[in-house]
Amino acid sequence: MNDIGSIILYCCITFVVTAIIVGLIFFKIGIAYRKKVAETEIGNAEEQALKIINDAHKNAKAKEKEIVVEAKEEIHRMRAEADKDIKDRRSEVTRQERRIQQKEETLDRKIDNLEKKEEIIQQKHQAAEEQLAEAEKIKKSQIDQLERISGLTASQAKDQLLDALESELAHEKALKISNYEQQLKDEAEDKARDLLSLAISRCSADHVSEATVSVVNLPNDEMKGRIIGREGRNIRALETLTGVDLIIDDTPEAITLSCFDPVRREIARLSLEKLISDGRIHPARIEETVEKSKREVEQKIKAEGERAMMETNVHGLHHELVKLLGRLRYRTSYGQNVLNHSIEVAHLAGIMAAELGVDVTMAKRAGLLHDIGKALNHEIEGSHVQIGVDVCRKYKENSQILHAIEAHHGDVETKTVIAALVQAADAVSAARPGARRENLENYIKRLEKLEEIASSFDGVEKCYAIQAGREIRIIVKPEVVKDDDMVLIAREIANRVENELEYPGQIKINLLRESRAIDFAK
Repeated sequence: MNDIGSIILYCCITFVVTAIIVGLIFFKIGIAYRKKVAETEIGNAEEQALKIINDAHKNAKAKEKEIVVEAKEEIHRMRAEADKDIKDRRSEVTRQERRIQQKEETLDRKIDNLEKKEEIIQQKHQAAEEQLAEAEKIKKSQIDQLERISGLTASQAKDQLLDALESELAHEKALKISNYEQQLKDEAEDKARDLLSLAISRCSADHVSEATVSVVNLPNDEMKGRIIGREGRNIRALETLTGVDLIIDDTPEAITLSCFDPVRREIARLSLEKLISDGRIHPARIEETVEKSKREVEQKIKAEGERAMMETNVHGLHHELVKLLGRLRYRTSYGQNVLNHSIEVAHLAGIMAAELGVDVTMAKRAGLLHDIGKALNHEIEGSHVQIGVDVCRKYKENSQILHAIEAHHGDVETKTVIAALVQAADAVSAARPGARRENLENYIKRLEKLEEIASSFDGVEKCYAIQAGREIRIIVKPEVVKDDDMVLIAREIANRVENELEYPGQIKINLLRESRAIDFAK
């Protein structure tokens, strides 16, 4: 058994040694084979690289030849173009030189002609100077002879002539002005209906003063802090919801609301008064109160529009026009409430229409709607006249109504009696005493300036502004101012008043000249 194990062990060792020897032999053979393959690939790569290099050299030489040929061709072409350009320029220069030479020849000829003409003019000038000197001698001798005959110098005779001419012209100017005024009066009488209304409409004021603030009284100054709220949240909520600026200043127990929209300002005023009376002031309560105030103002607007319709007996208006009429309740023009003004114009136009035998209903309707555009003129671009025409056209109003609205400020020529009546009624309502407010200080300054203008003229003895500044009564010195001069002085005063003063309507310039002779029988 030991011998068999030794044999097996020997066989195994022999097999392992044989395997290792065979493996080493194959490893060496593999290394030799890989080395040979690598050398073969390196040789092929070197041959390929050499081939590529040779091809590149050949292509480069061919490309170089092509580039040289193309460069020579380009140089040849550019040289040909340059030669052509030079040739063209030389031709142009030659033509220019020829043209310049022709112009120089023409100028030489003109200069020769001018020199000849100048010589002729100089000769004529010398002859004229000699004739003028001779005429001056003759004139001087004649003037001396005339002065000897008349016993007056030339300046004295000139002054007398100018005085006589000025007196004659003043008389003629006064006569012409009187004739023109009489002619205008005659024409005005022939066209009484239209021109009377147009003349009255001239009295309307051109400027409108809008009230843009409302004042809300507070029970105490502590309320200001509650209205402002923590970090200003209450006042921001109010301003955001109403679109009105709240001015909280040093005025005791009062807050000012500022806004150009009178309806929004009224909503803000009502809301603030409700909040103050309620005492609960916070954003949620503010929003609820503002919505309630909006509904109240809308109802009041509708009620005011219906009241205006009932008061003027005008029916059949579109409901949107009724609302716009109600909005006029919150608009003022120079301190005059626009809705009351519209109602007044409707009554005036109706009265005049009845006197003239015109459609009274149409006149009242036009008078009531003539300022309807003022309810929207801060929301829509354009004048209140054009806005009113567009709105009434939208709601199918009569063409006569549209024309009366368009013509009530003279923007277009009046073509109907209705339009002329509305124009006149509008002016009468606006210009009547007390209808519109005027600052007292400005009023006094205007009267003083009016009297100052009248007093600045020579021959004025006294002057008085009367009838609230609508008439200036001037007393002149009879020994200084003649009857013919009064018309001219009145015209000059009127011109200065028009240029230097701003005033509503018209001012009457009334000159008085009185000569008195007093004696006593003893």
